[in-house]
Amino acid sequence: MLTIMPDLHENINDLDLLATKIKAWGNDLGFQKVSIVKPDLKNASHKLKIWLDQKYHGSMDWMEKHGEKRYVPEKLVERTVRVISLRMNYLSDNKMIAVLKDDNKAYISRYALGSDYHKIIRKKLSALAKQIEKEIPTKNINQRAFVDSAPVLEKPIAAQGGLGWIGKNTLLIDDSDGSWFFLGEIYTSIPLPPDNKETQNLCGKCNACLRVCPTNAFPEPYVLDAKKCISYQTIENKREIPIEIRPLMGNRVFGCDDCQIWCPWNRQPSQASEDIFKPKHNLDNESLLSLFNWSEREFNEKTLGSPIKRIGYERWLRNLAVGLGNAPGCPEILESLRERKKESSSLLEEHISWAIDEQIRKLSS
Repeated sequence: MLTIMPDLHENINDLDLLATKIKAWGNDLGFQKVSIVKPDLKNASHKLKIWLDQKYHGSMDWMEKHGEKRYVPEKLVERTVRVISLRMNYLSDNKMIAVLKDDNKAYISRYALGSDYHKIIRKKLSALAKQIEKEIPTKNINQRAFVDSAPVLEKPIAAQGGLGWIGKNTLLIDDSDGSWFFLGEIYTSIPLPPDNKETQNLCGKCNACLRVCPTNAFPEPYVLDAKKCISYQTIENKREIPIEIRPLMGNRVFGCDDCQIWCPWNRQPSQASEDIFKPKHNLDNESLLSLFNWSEREFNEKTLGSPIKRIGYERWLRNLAVGLGNAPGCPEILESLRERKKESSSLLEEHISWAIDEQIRKLSS
């Protein structure tokens, strides 16, 4: 088993200097904030258990797995004593409200407009981890980077490091940058000086995020029922979207940002510093019909390297069919739906049939 050399524990000055360097390197790699955390996840694990017991996670069975690995970091990565928590802004446009109000446009969650953040941030975290190892080459350390890809309670960890507070919409919020950012972590065996500090919760009496949720997915502040969440239904749900949810989706075809858009702390959000998060293929302002008419080849080509690709062509069309059903009555939309229905899976056919019925009803009224 690898062990940390004693002098790494004892030389506090060296650890202070290394912590300072890590934060500078993180900033150089494009992370807006970096914090070193000595994690204590007992309270977070208790809240997670209550949430799971309420079955709010829907079909995301993976959230019930891994046991202690989720809230005892050293069980996930051996000898972990600190977590380096990092934040990166991703917002690259300001058309959100205009697109949401245009029933013929497709609204795609802003995080998914550009390149897949998993690959981008993981690469940057790996570079940072290598730089740390290079700085102390004679020491046997154990490190591992994560980006929304393992049983990591990233928001409680970031909150403990002072990167923000967990708001009523269950997202991490910062009073200067809002909430349009990604999180990444490096679990490390280096006993770096921690930055643990609690950020004051500034949600106050505001309930804007709860009021604007299209599906009323928050049974109470700080609790999300994923089964009602449009993001869950359009991304995680692999089956039929419940009929009662469909009219509430509007034109939201991949994710939903309403609880962020209307948050007062996002009135002047920080923009992305990385061009790779900028919208591709006009996805920030494209029509529902145009996207619905993509061939499978076009879908694969235009979503290559995008978070959208993970749902596949069938569910992409499923979501768009619901959006078209919610769109104003239009003969061209009706014709396109009928044409697509001729060659569709049973899953897609059911959603297209629903959309056709909705279009006929609107055109007949």
